[in-house]
Amino acid sequence: MGTGWLASLEDEAGRVLPSYVHEYVRQGSGGSVSADEAADAWSRYRLVPRVLRGNGEVDATASFLGYRATAPFGVAPTTLQRAADLEGELAMARGCAAAGVPMVLSSNAATGLEEIGRSTAHWWLQAYLTEDRELVRPLLAAACKAGAAAIVLTVDTPVVARKHDGGGVSALELVPARWLRTNLGPAADAAKARDLGLADIAWIRAATGLPVVVKGVLHPADADAAVDAGAAAVWVSNHGGRQLDRAVPTALALADVVVAVRERVPVYVDGGIRSGIDTLTALALGADAVFVGRLPFYALAVEGAAGVRRLFTALSEDLREALLLSGCTDLVAAKALTVRVL
Repeated sequence: MGTGWLASLEDEAGRVLPSYVHEYVRQGSGGSVSADEAADAWSRYRLVPRVLRGNGEVDATASFLGYRATAPFGVAPTTLQRAADLEGELAMARGCAAAGVPMVLSSNAATGLEEIGRSTAHWWLQAYLTEDRELVRPLLAAACKAGAAAIVLTVDTPVVARKHDGGGVSALELVPARWLRTNLGPAADAAKARDLGLADIAWIRAATGLPVVVKGVLHPADADAAVDAGAAAVWVSNHGGRQLDRAVPTALALADVVVAVRERVPVYVDGGIRSGIDTLTALALGADAVFVGRLPFYALAVEGAAGVRRLFTALSEDLREALLLSGCTDLVAAKALTVRVL
């Protein structure tokens, strides 16, 4: 297992996935600058470990808006999961439940919300708002009924950025319709809202009664405003490099957002997290937890639900070793580590 298995996941997935699906999941927008530099950005930091403080035990558990996870990992919303496994999001949900980590369901999922609610201990729904907000209300109501614990409002997608393959055709155009959009209802073909504002956070809270996590924040002033508007958490993300190309890597945006939030709500981050050391670095920069998207998708393609569980077991073991080596007994201690930039 361990690092070798994690490092081989993308190549292994590439051997079993349809080539156009692998290309769609792997690629970024534009020239893929942001997508390509995400992982390397974490390696620009150096940690200053502590010594003579350990007790031989490590507590890596983390809270996700009240849900106690086995480790500070969650699955970011990812579409096309039925292309990776016949059971798609259902298999992902089972893998997450077995691993004891939360899952964020893509609004473009091909599995019904009720099935997800029966298959995992804790899940959130990712949502895009449409120009006519009322078109999203049935989806939000269905999510509440099915047991979603939070709504993740994605705020960095007023339009979907163009992705390109070698032939100039979007890989998504080749995807069978049955792999997409089971739950969207009247919002399926509606234009995404280009006028998202702070009032939409309160609108979702009123429509659902659920906490709203604002995903897609990179600027500290936006994070501060989102919290003031009622966000239950702020999620630092550049959409995996799939929206504005050349947007700042999340690894470099995180610390400023944490300062702006001032511990009023949790701060999450995704983008290029590939190991326990990456995760420890994110925690030391102030994140409360991290989300991963491509890695679980690849694990699902390679080994199904068992692969998802194996992934989070490997990441958790890697993180526990990093915590021990850095002199941290828990995630609170990890936040106190000194971080320097090369």
